[in-house]
Amino acid sequence: MTAHPSPDAPRSSVPQPDATRPGAPGAADLPALQRRLADFAAARNWQPYHTPKNLAAALSVEAAELVEIFQWLTPEESARVMDDAGSAHRVRDEVADVLAYLLQLCEVLGVDPLEALAAKIERNEDRFPAGGARRTPGE
Repeated sequence: MTAHPSPDAPRSSVPQPDATRPGAPGAADLPALQRRLADFAAARNWQPYHTPKNLAAALSVEAAELVEIFQWLTPEESARVMDDAGSAHRVRDEVADVLAYLLQLCEVLGVDPLEALAAKIERNEDRFPAGGARRTPGE
């Protein structure tokens, strides 16, 4: 399921970055990126389709498309995926799609993604203290 109403709509609701555009938001400016995504959707009248359910489904689909790139690679091949220009481009596009849908979902639900992540890291630090028992791969 996608967030697009039209079959001839672009596959992704992610606006293409333009590093040369004056005032383009930087990578660390999440609120500006969220606003840009919201403006992009609003200009196409996609807001009715950007429900939490649809955005979560689209996020899942895009995450699966990212997984698909690595599906049949060995661990060694997967570690070198960015060495190939074609696969690196695909990875960057799917990462962008995943992040875009996650940011749109956070916007719709009123979740601050950086606050949520900081709180989760803190809980994990309490749950899994450094120096605790560690498992090795395959255990």
